[in-house]
Amino acid sequence: MNHTMTPVARSGTGLPEPSAGVPGSDRGSRLRETARQYGPVLALYGVLKLIGFLVFMYLLDSSGDFRKKDPRFGGGAHAWDVLASWDGWWYQQVAAHGYHPALVPVPGATGLITLEGNSAAFFPLYPAAMRLVSACTGLGLYGAGMLVSVTASFVAALGIHAVAARFGGRRAGLAAAGLWAVWPGSGIEWSAYSESLYVALAVWACHAVMSRRWFTAGVLTFAAGLNRPTAAALIAALSVSALLAVRRRQDGLARPLTAMLIAPLGLAGYLLWVGHRMGDYGGYFALQKGAWAHTFDYGGQTLDVFTSIAVGHFDYLFPFPFEDTIGVAVVLLGLFLIPLLFHLRPPAVLTVYTLLTFALVLGSQQIFGNVSRYLLPAFPLFIPLAVAMRGLRPRLLCTVLGIAAVASGSYAGYVLFEAGVP
Repeated sequence: MNHTMTPVARSGTGLPEPSAGVPGSDRGSRLRETARQYGPVLALYGVLKLIGFLVFMYLLDSSGDFRKKDPRFGGGAHAWDVLASWDGWWYQQVAAHGYHPALVPVPGATGLITLEGNSAAFFPLYPAAMRLVSACTGLGLYGAGMLVSVTASFVAALGIHAVAARFGGRRAGLAAAGLWAVWPGSGIEWSAYSESLYVALAVWACHAVMSRRWFTAGVLTFAAGLNRPTAAALIAALSVSALLAVRRRQDGLARPLTAMLIAPLGLAGYLLWVGHRMGDYGGYFALQKGAWAHTFDYGGQTLDVFTSIAVGHFDYLFPFPFEDTIGVAVVLLGLFLIPLLFHLRPPAVLTVYTLLTFALVLGSQQIFGNVSRYLLPAFPLFIPLAVAMRGLRPRLLCTVLGIAAVASGSYAGYVLFEAGVP
């Protein structure tokens, strides 16, 4: 595919040009230049996230609903507990106790849930980072997980800025980083969940492919495959881009093909290890289906949700009316933005990654209300909006995003964690 991008960085790296006349050894000047380039991105993202986070915590504390959460999955007497509930609770169990993969039938089960839940459903990179940070800082696993997620969310913001700036310059990059802070599902970014770490890896992997740094792209994709199963979309996107590079004879054979070989090892390695320990090489998928009713159904569940909500009924699997309605709106918004993204003629890595991420999410049977966070990694959707917003004056841009940040404290935080199961 042809690219229509605004060159704003040296050698396509996304790094700022050094100031004219400044000696290369002057580290202080380089740091000031880097701060000038990226400080506004980090500041905007941090302020917007803080606004939404404070609104979320205020609503949560005022309602008292968190006291009703199941203590087994992270509920407790404090509002903060909800940030490490459900998946966050499982990640802490992995960090504390490791894995014990098994397929254990539920006695007498006849419905969808036929297997007992097991930590093997949760990929290892995030809990490993949680445990490492805990050991290095002395923080508990909860605090370490939050530190990993918050730090990774800022790294992701920088990557989203770097990718979007290639299409519309620095202002588009700034707007895209702001959209990452307020997007539906963004409440999960500052919690003990793995999404922020995954998006940080995915966006910089895509950036590395766009910059033709193949080994870096392969290693980042390898790591992403140890973090979430939807890394399959990223692996495919890198592979398609590598084959196109080989066909065009841009970077020789060794570099793109090496990236292709490295990229799937994390995902494939974990699935094979789990399968080996379970005595069933399809064990991971059997566990997901039997313990969480999460399986690829070619869009059957999604179709049920759309047709039911269209007529005002909520008689499908795992209904959460408010959360599901937001999920439908997010899907429709994504479907509207995809053609606008294609109009910008993005490189193959972004096209394939976005389409496959959508296909994997919408083609799966799951708690549909979670779709807003499952689609959060589809960051290229921010690009057409960000390019359109680059013409706004800085004050107006901040005002628009600030209003969205206040709203996100409700729809991306409180609704996600309290109206359903995140």
